[in-house]
Amino acid sequence: CLASSLAMDTTMPELGAFYDGFQASQIFCQGVTYTYDDIILHPGHINFGAETVDLSSKLSKNVPLGVPMVSSPMDTVTGGRMAAAMASLGAMGVVHYNQTTEEQVAAVREACTFRRLYDVNMPCLSTSATVADVLALRGNHARGDNVDVLVTEGGQMGGKLLGVVTNRDVEFVNDTATSLEEVMTRELITVEAGAAAEQAYAQLAACKKGVLPVVDASGNAVAALARADLRSLRACPAAPAPPSARSDGRLLVAAAIGTREDDKARAAALAAAGACAVVLDSSQGDSTFQLNMLRYLKGAHPNLDVICGNVVTGAQALRLIQAGADGLRVGMGSGSICTTQEVCAVGRGQATAVYHVGRVARHEGVPFMADGGIQNSGNITKALALGASAVMCGSMFAGTEEAPGEFFMYEGKRVKRYRGMGSLEAMQQGSDTRYLSDKSRLKIAQGVSGAVADKGSVYKTIPFLTHAVKQGFQDFGAKSLADAHAKLDAGGLRMECRSGASQKEGNVHDMVAYTKRAW
Repeated sequence: CLASSLAMDTTMPELGAFYDGFQASQIFCQGVTYTYDDIILHPGHINFGAETVDLSSKLSKNVPLGVPMVSSPMDTVTGGRMAAAMASLGAMGVVHYNQTTEEQVAAVREACTFRRLYDVNMPCLSTSATVADVLALRGNHARGDNVDVLVTEGGQMGGKLLGVVTNRDVEFVNDTATSLEEVMTRELITVEAGAAAEQAYAQLAACKKGVLPVVDASGNAVAALARADLRSLRACPAAPAPPSARSDGRLLVAAAIGTREDDKARAAALAAAGACAVVLDSSQGDSTFQLNMLRYLKGAHPNLDVICGNVVTGAQALRLIQAGADGLRVGMGSGSICTTQEVCAVGRGQATAVYHVGRVARHEGVPFMADGGIQNSGNITKALALGASAVMCGSMFAGTEEAPGEFFMYEGKRVKRYRGMGSLEAMQQGSDTRYLSDKSRLKIAQGVSGAVADKGSVYKTIPFLTHAVKQGFQDFGAKSLADAHAKLDAGGLRMECRSGASQKEGNVHDMVAYTKRAW
């Protein structure tokens, strides 16, 4: 069949130069909009190891990324703790703005100064507190019933360290009215606040204590290292890239804002707190509101990168880029909790949106994030291969230990709340500005609220996701993000559309029972 078709078509190239599959331009210019699952990439030639793949990229013109993954500015995804963890792993977090300016600034400041294992929220009590006060903390702290307490002057972090109370100190005390002055351990081993991380970890491992207070030059408690946290650290894979940080060691953290007049003051406060970039958060970013805010911010804060969006067409992207955008968010209605396409009949398949915006953004030299529709490492690989500089994830990181909120049990499963910023529940707290409906009497939901299963820690998730993406790049023959984009533009990255049967075949099938584990 192949021989007869070659004989009939004298323009067909020699077999040695024959390419099957299609270029991206052939796939995405047919009047059909595609999601990631609709596309499959063809394998390329492998002459390098997966571990050598370079995924370093940029969040925006002036903000580098070692890992091209960003946590979404949703109030059930990215607070200060998530932003700090993402930056520690070489990625990035965007702190949500569905909170007061003071709360958001505090979260940014906390993330910027974060040092892994340094618990600045370790419970502190005064000497006049009682054993009952310690027992009351059980179950209300990140470590559950295993509560260690710093005893300080005034009972606050930052006060002079006087002692430590651990479970061993209160375990067999029958009178819970006993003051901590009577039971606390006074002979302490401490570590100086300026000590290198490796030195502090080694000292914690060697001291055989459950907690190692961190003190400044005046003997004031500023943090604590806990043995339980060190065990957790050692159980995690190594970070896939150096931390996203400034030269002074402070972590890089971005923050979201709206486009209202009072967001100008919020942006100034966030910049002063250390935010490296602000994200103008809107479901439809091609608006006069966003253009006006962009121009204001570039004039008032020239050293602050401004990321605009969301957009899904090249024309939208070009308008924002020409107005001065340092980066873009791409996606409309593709998130797992988003109903914009259903409710408003506006949006685009995410794979198609990424490709078409990417053509414009690369030509203009502006990085962009593929925001939404990411369900697995394969989707990340496709988004990056189709032109994205990074991916922004919501549901992927919701339900992790670092995401805001508490775990609870639902139908026998440990879950966390997860909601779209277009849900009525989120809108009632202020996110309606994102949908330009804060002035409307009627609120129309463009998202849902629900729960997602416990996903563990991003300290485990990010390293495994990163390596899976590197393996994908190895399979289609790209040594780096720049190499992938060059192949995309030159037509060397070949792909096809998948039928429904092909998608089914590409997943687990014909099994009576199985356990699917990503890693």
